Amino acid sequence: MKNIMLLDLFLSFLQIGCFSVGGGLAALPLIEEQIVSVHHWLTADEFAKLITISEMTPGPIAVNSASFVGARIAGVSGALVATLGCILPSCLIVSVLAWLYLKYRGLRLVTSALKGLRPVVVGLIGSAAYSMIQSGWFTPAVLSVGGVDIAAVGLSLVSFFVLRKWKCSPIIVIFGSGCVGLILYLLSLCCSGV
Repeated sequence: MKNIMLLDLFLSFLQIGCFSVGGGLAALPLIEEQIVSVHHWLTADEFAKLITISEMTPGPIAVNSASFVGARIAGVSGALVATLGCILPSCLIVSVLAWLYLKYRGLRLVTSALKGLRPVVVGLIGSAAYSMIQSGWFTPAVLSVGGVDIAAVGLSLVSFFVLRKWKCSPIIVIFGSGCVGLILYLLSLCCSGV
């Protein structure tokens, strides 16, 4: 049974690794489909938390997600198998593409193909952002108005403003948002009498 689970983990993250064009954020819809919809390894809420943790920890989001899900499903061997499945296609594809690019980089066909991938990557990142906004902004919370979590919307907008206006380090913004979220959570506990 564990061997079948390990094979499922490997094949799922191999598929994610094969079709993730454009980096971690572009891979989020694929990761969500495999983890939440197909295999039901995590709920949508757990997936949102997984992405938050994967973005905060060093390394690519897809690899961090693979390690976490693999460890949760099948322990250390699951983490290793899922991570291997996730990175194997990239290692192979990048090695072949590097060789081909060095050999044929002057061809117009190559530059046109690379330009054609840009809109696809933007669409995948937009899909991931939409999914994250749905799970983050439209959840029941203490400060909800009409089903919209006001605190989450406010933190998102303030974080975006701070990042764009002052070019502040994302680490500081993440840490500050975490502190504000913790304070809001503790206040909600105090207000509810728990």
